[in-house]
Amino acid sequence: MRVLLVGYEPEVVDFSDPALPPGLDAEKIRHGIQVALEEMRGRGWTAEDCLVRPDDQAGPALKAKLASGAFDCLVIGAGIRAWPRHLSVFERILNAAREAAPTVPIAFNTRPEDSAEAVERVCGGQPTAG
Repeated sequence: MRVLLVGYEPEVVDFSDPALPPGLDAEKIRHGIQVALEEMRGRGWTAEDCLVRPDDQAGPALKAKLASGAFDCLVIGAGIRAWPRHLSVFERILNAAREAAPTVPIAFNTRPEDSAEAVERVCGGQPTAG
């Protein structure tokens, strides 16, 4: 199974935003992403990340990554969809995914560390696409 985890580049997150959990920082996000990728790889999956900026290039960046090969599951990180001030970025990400890979199932995590569980929940851990 080939999984793509999409999230924000940790260095561009505005940690002063009160909508974000207190104590969150770039290092914690980066560590969580590494844990997620390692856990998925430990299950025998090919796991990659696609880190985007919260701007109008997020959709094109995801499209380019999805064009790099067939993915069996796309995990959209909680930071993208739960940050109210960036709702339009979430919409761009969803629309880019729908356009570039319309048959790839989409899973949602609540934090990077539960990404593998999100894939299991949505895809059952089995390949779904070519």
